[in-house]
Amino acid sequence: MGHDWQPDFEQLVDEHQSMVFSLAWRMTGDRGLAEEIAQDVFMELDRNLGKIESPLHACNWLRRVAMSRSTDALRRRKVRRMDLWVEMDENYGARMEERTSPLVARLEQLLATLPEPQRAVLVLRYQEDLTPVEIAATLEAPLATVKSHLQRGLKLLRAKAEDSLREYVRVKEHMGGH
Repeated sequence: MGHDWQPDFEQLVDEHQSMVFSLAWRMTGDRGLAEEIAQDVFMELDRNLGKIESPLHACNWLRRVAMSRSTDALRRRKVRRMDLWVEMDENYGARMEERTSPLVARLEQLLATLPEPQRAVLVLRYQEDLTPVEIAATLEAPLATVKSHLQRGLKLLRAKAEDSLREYVRVKEHMGGH
């Protein structure tokens, strides 16, 4: 293999820190924890720089490590997620609102209530735009498992969204007094 490409740590951090942070944040719903995870991921990258073979390899490696560190952190903390997601909504809402509707924000909250394996595949599918095959590689999981998590996760998300929407409509009706 021709080794013309040399990994440049600073450049990799610049290019990928927002992706790593955002994966950690969507997985944990906790900004502070996501920042710690992102730091850990890049410290690990620094230690493994010699093994990184290409820009694509760097991106895949970072994505995989970010997901696995996030999962570890969740298992350690077993956080009461909803509180954290309310806080995330307040912080995140401020910067995201120009490009997200209240519905999208609500979907993000609902995403946080999904079981972690389903949340992981949905985040990689829709945030990172990965195919099921790429998700399987990233999570080191069988393709069949990834596909079933995607199907179940979407079904659950849809059901939760419908409940949530019905609730929203019901509240509106009561407020309108009709």
